[in-house]
Amino acid sequence: MPFFSIVIPVYNKANYIENTINSVFNQTFTDYEVIIINDESTDDSEVVIQKFNDKRIQLYSQKNQGVSVARNLGIEKSTGKLIVFLDADDYWFPNHLEELAYIHDNFPDCGMYCSRYKIQTAKNHFQIPYYNGIEQSFRGIVADYFFSNRPFRITWTSSLAVPKKILDEIRGFTPGVTNGQDLELWTKIGINYNVAITNKITAIYNFHIPDSLAKNNVGLMKLMDFEQFKIAEQKNPSLKKFLDLYRIEYGLRYYIFGYKDKMKFYLQDIEKENLGLKILLLLSLPSFILRLFLKLKKRLKKNGFNFSIYE
Repeated sequence: MPFFSIVIPVYNKANYIENTINSVFNQTFTDYEVIIINDESTDDSEVVIQKFNDKRIQLYSQKNQGVSVARNLGIEKSTGKLIVFLDADDYWFPNHLEELAYIHDNFPDCGMYCSRYKIQTAKNHFQIPYYNGIEQSFRGIVADYFFSNRPFRITWTSSLAVPKKILDEIRGFTPGVTNGQDLELWTKIGINYNVAITNKITAIYNFHIPDSLAKNNVGLMKLMDFEQFKIAEQKNPSLKKFLDLYRIEYGLRYYIFGYKDKMKFYLQDIEKENLGLKILLLLSLPSFILRLFLKLKKRLKKNGFNFSIYE
């Protein structure tokens, strides 16, 4: 049984997947299997994958059902003790698995093991995430996961490891959820288990900014059910504030594109103190102005300038 099972979902990533797989085979820690799920790519992704002649690779194909179903199939096929996920356009430094194995050895009873990462926002621009109450040098169990899981996420999917037995218990990702499926799963685990973090950057998140944010795309979003966390939120103020930030994010997105009923649905459960003056100001502006702001933010991010309304 390998120590790690690496699950890589692939959909039309022919331009990235070779670099991503090479970053796996360059790992200093080599006790792993690679499970690649081709989610009915229409480009040459599978052709590129098949060029790799390594017995540790298992390639499965499925009809296009989205990343949640693809990852769940990878979990089902896995035999490793810990499951690590790697999106097909992200990248690991050679010490990534070694660091995750090391922190697991030090803190064996956690629900998630997280490495630090940097975000590539443009070709030559990188952003280093930071977390509430956690120094860059800190290594160990996070004291208050939901408090510290902002303004950036500690649990980014391509930089963490989860024991297989926990993923089997929770039944993986929720099929059909198209936005925030990873947020939902990491929240479920964070409520019930400790989370450990390394103090070394071992991965690059290739932040893809879509060429267009269309009204139709926003209208078709299928989000996680926040209702499932209602009881836990009542007991944990940090969790409540954390999830309210995402209720705000989704509510704003719907408002920007004219879905006022959906906006009201997500904003109705937010604690007033979690809204803040910036959010109230944005909600008082006409939606067409916010669409202009969104385009400006997108352009700035491509050129290495980033800001958030949540900071």
